[in-house]
Amino acid sequence: MKTPFIFLAIATLAVCSCGGSYDLSEHLGCCTSIDKVQTLADAGGAYVEISINGFLIPEQSDEEFAAKLAEAEAAPIPIIAGNGYYPGSLKLTGPDADLDRAMKYARTAIERAGQVGLKYMVLGSGSAREIPEGFPYEEAEAQFVRLLKEMGPVAAEHGIVIVIEPLRPQETNFINSVREGTAICRKVGHPNICVLADFYHMAQAGEDAGAIVEAGRLLRHCHIAECEERTAPGVKGDDFTPYFQALKKIRYRGNLSIEGGWSDEQLAPAFAEMKRQIESLK
Repeated sequence: MKTPFIFLAIATLAVCSCGGSYDLSEHLGCCTSIDKVQTLADAGGAYVEISINGFLIPEQSDEEFAAKLAEAEAAPIPIIAGNGYYPGSLKLTGPDADLDRAMKYARTAIERAGQVGLKYMVLGSGSAREIPEGFPYEEAEAQFVRLLKEMGPVAAEHGIVIVIEPLRPQETNFINSVREGTAICRKVGHPNICVLADFYHMAQAGEDAGAIVEAGRLLRHCHIAECEERTAPGVKGDDFTPYFQALKKIRYRGNLSIEGGWSDEQLAPAFAEMKRQIESLK
């Protein structure tokens, strides 16, 4: 009975510790490929968020991964996070779910993420987690929770937090809101299995910023893009301050990645606009 308490204490300290100063505007990055890392650094990005499937190549050899690791070590800014966890062909729910393969994949991905220096691994993978028509929701949820329960201790061993990414209904039929993702986290009950808030998906699904407050310490990573066309902040002029206000309320200490469509020329203005909106709340 002592272990869950210890885990809870560690998680609370990790998220809610207020020692020292923290400024979200200093923790802004972008989801992109490694070949864009210099462009991102030049635009003012603090870190890069890569593709787990594409960069960590979990089902390919260590020799092939060695070249990727060398690229990471040469990057001018750190690789702190990764998304694009599972390929759509590797099913996590339904009668074709292959949880043994999924866990083998996860172990390799997490181990390699630790070598690269990742702190957060984003589990979106809408196609992989899609519940097949006619398959019971409760059974699909149990499959997903079981996988995450196995994944948690492996992630903890490598100092990584897995964050569930809620996706808009157009992209999957399972976990479409931060509230749903938070509920799954609570069922898993492991401090290294948490949730992500993507402002684009929240806006598309009509979810209010109050979901961030309700997630509290379970919210460990965020994505951002404008609602209409998933553009970078500042292109259409979206107001993100309700989300930033919610993050401030829970004393969020994570990172914020641009995820969407952008050109090289839009990156620096996007970071400037994000900083402007964050600083307007000080």
